[in-house]
Amino acid sequence: MSVESKPVGIKDVAKVANVSPATVSRVLSGRAVDPAMQERVQAAVISTGYRPNLAARRLRSQHTNTIGLILADIRNPFFTAVSRTIESVAAARGLRVILCNTDEDPAKEAMYLDLMQQERVTGIILAPTRQRVTRAGDLAMDCPVVLIDRAIPGAREDCVLLDNEAMAGLLLEHLYDAGHRRIAGLFGASSSTGIERRNGFEKAANRLGITVDALAIPHAPGETEKAVAALLSRPNRPDALMASNGVMLISVLRALRSLDLEVPRDIALAGFDNSDWMELIGNGLTVIEQPVEEIGRTAMAMLLDRLEHPDAAMRKTVLSGKLIARGSSARHQTTGS
Repeated sequence: MSVESKPVGIKDVAKVANVSPATVSRVLSGRAVDPAMQERVQAAVISTGYRPNLAARRLRSQHTNTIGLILADIRNPFFTAVSRTIESVAAARGLRVILCNTDEDPAKEAMYLDLMQQERVTGIILAPTRQRVTRAGDLAMDCPVVLIDRAIPGAREDCVLLDNEAMAGLLLEHLYDAGHRRIAGLFGASSSTGIERRNGFEKAANRLGITVDALAIPHAPGETEKAVAALLSRPNRPDALMASNGVMLISVLRALRSLDLEVPRDIALAGFDNSDWMELIGNGLTVIEQPVEEIGRTAMAMLLDRLEHPDAAMRKTVLSGKLIARGSSARHQTTGS
């Protein structure tokens, strides 16, 4: 006669880990506990084979131990890297991640926010669309929200951002110091990040006393390539280009190749976001490297803290990037003055 084994419960895990059942519950729900206790609980979960009853937990807490991550453009290397860090931190806390991509479309953003409500997620990390930023005001979600990359004026959500104006100014100053005077910048028309970087670009140009071209590029296939072709068809064409994100940087390179132009022999190039492949283009691409891991970890820390302290004052963290100067921004001897 077979005897069914008794299911492993939280008390069993607590006994093995030598902690209280309440501590086990805190770890499993993703709340902050002492790191040593967290490690013991996670090891005990594995050794006992404990499997939480997710359906029962959802009925008790009205939440799902799931984080909603809503990004503006998953093709962008910045968002790809940030999402990896967020997923890693969430997994270590016993949290799952639902990843959504809005493609800078406010209708898709609204749909995914509604989905997060229906799924009763524990919290949301959101890179809002330009329309959301322009509309301003509180998101009025029933769970904590942390904004990344873009802030919403008047909102009560915590946020972690790059100092976009300062970093764009730094990149323009680098091109100026390299000897370039005819500089054109390409900026996303549908993102507040692109607008901030364009503002920083133009402010730096005013400080330096030079005239620049600052183009707003629609978020659609082929638009960057068309803009580059138009710029370079001018009699007094730019001797340097600056792209405001990694996706746009790839499109600029594609456009230059179609025109049979070489960087930096025929034109200099710099941009935002750093990826491994950028070292392999000629003598490398000059970029502003964003602190993607710090952004992801800060966003998750803010979200977890907000769960613990829902009435705390709103926090805004602004981080700096790093200029990675490589060969693409050099002034070639045949470049016009």
